[in-house]
Amino acid sequence: MNAQDIHLTELLEGPKQFIVPIFQRDYSWGTKHCLQLWKDIIRVGSDPNAKAHFIGSVVYIASEDNSAKITRWLLIDGQQRLTTVALLLTAVRNQMTIKHDIAQPQLEEGLLPAPDELDDYYLRNRHGKADLQYKLHLRRTDHDSLASLLDGKELPVNASVRIRENFEFFKDQLVEADLNIVYLGIKKLVAVDVSLTRGQDDPQMIFESLNSTGQDLTQADLIRNFVLMRQEEKTQTQLYQDFWQPVEMIFGSHDRTDFDKFMRDYITIQNKQGKQINSDTVYHQFQTYYYENSATRPVVDILASVRTFATYYVCYNFGQEQNSKLKDVFQRVHSLIDVASPLVMRLYECYEQFKTLTIDEFIEAMELLESYVFRRSMCDMQTRSLGQIFVSLSRRIKTEEPLLTLKIALWRQGKNRRFPSDSEFRESLETRNVYDMRRCKYLLDRLENDSKEQINTSSFSIEHIMPQNENLNDDWQTMLGPGWKEIKELWLHRLGNVTLTGYNSEYQDRSFADKKTIANGFNDSPLRLNKYIREQQAWTPVEMEKRGKHLATKAISIWPSLVVDIEVVKKSELEDRKIQAARFSVEKLEFDSEAKALFDVLRPQILAIGNDVAELCWQKSVTYRVYDFFVEIIPRKHRLLLNINLDYDECDDPTQRIENATEYAFITYASESGGVLFTVDNLTHLTPAMNIIRQAYEKVSE
Repeated sequence: MNAQDIHLTELLEGPKQFIVPIFQRDYSWGTKHCLQLWKDIIRVGSDPNAKAHFIGSVVYIASEDNSAKITRWLLIDGQQRLTTVALLLTAVRNQMTIKHDIAQPQLEEGLLPAPDELDDYYLRNRHGKADLQYKLHLRRTDHDSLASLLDGKELPVNASVRIRENFEFFKDQLVEADLNIVYLGIKKLVAVDVSLTRGQDDPQMIFESLNSTGQDLTQADLIRNFVLMRQEEKTQTQLYQDFWQPVEMIFGSHDRTDFDKFMRDYITIQNKQGKQINSDTVYHQFQTYYYENSATRPVVDILASVRTFATYYVCYNFGQEQNSKLKDVFQRVHSLIDVASPLVMRLYECYEQFKTLTIDEFIEAMELLESYVFRRSMCDMQTRSLGQIFVSLSRRIKTEEPLLTLKIALWRQGKNRRFPSDSEFRESLETRNVYDMRRCKYLLDRLENDSKEQINTSSFSIEHIMPQNENLNDDWQTMLGPGWKEIKELWLHRLGNVTLTGYNSEYQDRSFADKKTIANGFNDSPLRLNKYIREQQAWTPVEMEKRGKHLATKAISIWPSLVVDIEVVKKSELEDRKIQAARFSVEKLEFDSEAKALFDVLRPQILAIGNDVAELCWQKSVTYRVYDFFVEIIPRKHRLLLNINLDYDECDDPTQRIENATEYAFITYASESGGVLFTVDNLTHLTPAMNIIRQAYEKVSE
């Protein structure tokens, strides 16, 4: 690597071309950047004591396809600065042509060159053919736009917005400017000229160090450059056009951070993370993933996978799914939670790629997720960890049976992550303050539109049938009775007393009779939510409770409970435990000689109880299970401790040697929670021990 300070105009002189690689992002400087550069140029151009103005680095490496007459360089860093200066020089050239009759005074560093000389020095190669005539070759529409300006032609219809705006900015500034000062200021621009040696320097490493602050480049930019910069130039172009550019087009005008969010979720899936990775580590996580896979997996496959999952991501997040039913449930889930993408993409993979999930099953899976999220919200259960929960669920989906394994995974969530039951959901619906819930409008809209004949409620607002006014009018006080204040406090924000309307301002604090009979009142409302209200003559706790119970019953059908065969769940748990226990073995379990002698006699008797008995060894104990465990053997000094899955009160032990395990705060080295403890001190205890073990086996085998 050779690095030195150089005037930018010197860097541009001579027959050469700087090529922006296909994988680099588009020209992105805005007019605020141009204004700052302009001010700096005018300042140093006007100050005879200012010798230079530093504008950063320009890093490049020789292109593999080099012309004998015109040296071609791949521009690794400096695109924004070189392009902006090229736009300014082009505008200066054009302005000089307009003011061709202005005298050219003597300057400190020489004469202001003629327009064609300026063009030949810094903008174009006189003897270059086709694209080689331009000293700066940008990518895609940026290049076409810059080339049109250099050639004095009209900009193309799809011209680069940044190129057009910044060129117009410089044109406007030059109308009243002193061209001599401007040119002198440009001549004082200095950059660090970093020339890399092909085969010796690592362009990607240097690129990363120059962009380590992360202010300009997104994580997705870094990933794109990392993958493509490692390829030969022709391969770069092919991979970019076939894979990366289609992904950029899929995201279109969406914020660049959306692309980063997708890459975060994609790497989370591919690395089989137990939790979502941090946004600022996406690039480094991708590097790890790439290094681990590129030896056995072609880069084409890796980029094809990125393109495929990007399609899944935008279908879910940006409403581009073609199936209307799936699109509707996507929108509903997305309105509830914005961290479901890893799980949705995993389901998409099973649906579209592996064909193990039908469209109806996909819809069912999404409706189940919608129910899970909303039920937890309604039951006021913790929702902060939903991102981690959804990542965990995505890992536990098995390709062969995605819907079933999703249900099993949801069922096996711990107590704090559980799927709320119908009774929990109903109680919350009937009794909690739903009005102050962030999702109250969503709740009422779904209750209204659970039908093929739907009403657009987007412009409607939430209406309290019994008004919110602290001092209800006489009609309401009379209807509710002497305890109206207590009634209002208890029932005001409950589901039974809230609805939707487009006429909230008309209803105000009117009496119940007025709310029904005024123009566009409840009697005229087409909403299903208001049918029961129309039919009532009074509005008291009796009516509110009845309506709340009716809507709660309807809600339970809209947001269904989790239904899964418990035997299937237990089988899944057993398989997982077998995998976990495979790290250990009975042979490595620590026994003293007395305990080992007892174990060697007891073990075959337990295994002989039934063909369905599974032995799982842990670090400090051995567990015997069907689906649930029925006994755990924990070695102790000179004896064995049996942790047995029976309630103390239901255990039949003629020897009366059992202990109530629930009286202990914890059992040392136990991996299971049993209700009975039995200590085997010698061989005479084995027969009564087997009697209790059989009872436990029969219990879990029922």
